[in-house]
Amino acid sequence: MQVTDVAKWIKENYTPYEGDDSFLVTEASQNTKDVWAKCCELRAEEIKSNGCLDVDNKTISTVSAHKPGYIIKEKEDIVGLQTDAPLKRSIKPFGGVRVVKNALKAYDRTIDPEVEEVLNIVKLTMIVKARSNAILTGLPDGYGRGRIIGDYRRIALYGVDQLIEWKMQDKLSLGITMTEENMRTREELAEQIKALNELKVMANSYGFDISKPATNAKEAIQYTYFGYLASLKIKMELLCLSVVLTVSSIFILKMILKGILTEAQAQDLIDQLIIKLRLVRHLRTPEYNDLFAVIQLGLLWLLWYENDGRPLVTKTSYRIVNTLRTLGAAPEPNITVLWNNKMPMAFKNFYDYAIACCVSQMRVGKDMQFFGARCNLAKLLLYAFNHGYDERTEKQVGPDFGDIKLNEDGSVNFESAWEIYDKAMDWIACLYVNTMNAIHYSHDKYCYEAIQMALHDTNVHRYMAFGIAGFSVIFSQFVIQKLILTTDFKIEGEFPKFGNDDDRVDHFAIEIPKIFLAKLKKYPAYRGAEHTLSILTITSNVVYGKKTGSTPDGRKAGEPFAPGCNPMHGRETSGAVASLNSVSKVEYEYCKDGISNTFTFVPTVLGKIDKERVTNLTGLLDGYFAQGGFHLNVNVLVRETLEDAMVHPENYPNLTIRVSGYAVHFIRLSPSQQREVIARTFHETL
Repeated sequence: MQVTDVAKWIKENYTPYEGDDSFLVTEASQNTKDVWAKCCELRAEEIKSNGCLDVDNKTISTVSAHKPGYIIKEKEDIVGLQTDAPLKRSIKPFGGVRVVKNALKAYDRTIDPEVEEVLNIVKLTMIVKARSNAILTGLPDGYGRGRIIGDYRRIALYGVDQLIEWKMQDKLSLGITMTEENMRTREELAEQIKALNELKVMANSYGFDISKPATNAKEAIQYTYFGYLASLKIKMELLCLSVVLTVSSIFILKMILKGILTEAQAQDLIDQLIIKLRLVRHLRTPEYNDLFAVIQLGLLWLLWYENDGRPLVTKTSYRIVNTLRTLGAAPEPNITVLWNNKMPMAFKNFYDYAIACCVSQMRVGKDMQFFGARCNLAKLLLYAFNHGYDERTEKQVGPDFGDIKLNEDGSVNFESAWEIYDKAMDWIACLYVNTMNAIHYSHDKYCYEAIQMALHDTNVHRYMAFGIAGFSVIFSQFVIQKLILTTDFKIEGEFPKFGNDDDRVDHFAIEIPKIFLAKLKKYPAYRGAEHTLSILTITSNVVYGKKTGSTPDGRKAGEPFAPGCNPMHGRETSGAVASLNSVSKVEYEYCKDGISNTFTFVPTVLGKIDKERVTNLTGLLDGYFAQGGFHLNVNVLVRETLEDAMVHPENYPNLTIRVSGYAVHFIRLSPSQQREVIARTFHETL
């Protein structure tokens, strides 16, 4: 099978940059300003139209189904839209007609009758019961599985004809033996080749021949974007763009050194690409937006790491972040930095952005991931107390795990409580793995990601990504003194709280992921995938909390969980550093799909002037990651700003905050999501 080594090409051709940002232009070109102004007008209309400007409800979106779309054609350097008009959404029913119908209904639209004939995904009875009672939530059967990162760089480097030739050779190498695995691989390769041919058709409709490799910087960016656009046209979930602009940076530098491209022109190419990414829209249900806020697309990964002693920071790294100045603030594309203490200090300090993404590490074009949403382990705790009954619906969802014994003084017997919860984790682990296997089997059958997998090696390593919700709620039970009732809880005295660098409680934060991952691994994952685990919620912590009764830590029924791996709101009473220390103890070895920590500082905590704040924040990030921290979202703001934005959203159209994993426009969050963000800990001391 063909093994493509893009990383080797980059290593041999890129030039690291260790200077500062003085080379950057501070304004966009007039053409870009005009294009972006038109986009801003359309976005304002979109907000007035209940968040959806237009939908094509008749055309099933494929790579080449829609005619070319433009914003202002003659002023666009990088072209390509999801449909034939900016901000128009499309329908993608291969993951389920019901989802499309519900999403259309949310915007007072209906589906074209002919589309309803498309197959839907079949579900199993036990899975339906588990998800309807919110013990398993956010499952990817209806909206797509995401986290499959096509190596879009290959289009620019090799051209599509070469990629097709390699896939045809892989198909021939399978020989004549018709095993089940060989037949499946043959079918998938045929779908991949078909998708690559469709990609050429789509690019040709915009006037580009991508059959051959790119020859200049504009083509390198455009060809790469066409690959990503093809994925956007057929998938509706979060899509990562990855480290693709490292290749484009090499083309840009060569042209600048030859004197045929200026810095202003280079920035303009990046600006115009970012505009396209800011316009990505998907047709989604209200339930999806409750779980994942209003995220439209995934991450533009700026991958900075030591490569043979050289940091992979280029001038284009700066150009990407500079779009926050040339185009203004925006949550999309979500810019993510893989932080390294040896990264050039000038880049660390530039715009003080440093976010290590919660998505698991994958080798681009070599690995893929089956997304598995989350299991509500806090709710599982209540199932353990209530003999498998759901505390909200009063339905018997799980088996009877047995009685939890009490000590003579009426307090919970720790060993008994842990034994019962351990049984409950066994039960949910089995159900969780079986659920994911069923969903991803059906996904491959009815909604295979042909274009994305065409941009992978044929033989890939697969991950099955499971997740935990309610993390900081779970282990509080095992440090609480007395249990009063199984439907409500009373706390007598103080107990150690996660987020204060206290090993008495932090110990459980370390152990529970180890234990739960081991239980998941007892059950084989679909296609031999490697089990991984995440502690990440985005904004779904609000939904999970709403569907979970009162918990032993004093949290009341319906109240939000803390996001991701964060301590519960207001419980970090020992300062920012202690909170960071607690979270950094959770071991990445057992949470390779990510450990999300979302942090808010009051500006004065970091210093009195901007330069001092940047230096102090950089130092905190260095320290956090040096001691094992994996992921950190940083907000530097005051609570009053958010409160005013709730009352006067018209005054804050671009107010952007980080939630658990991603950035969003604050005013586009639901009121309950906004209130939860405001209720989080705003650190006023280090």
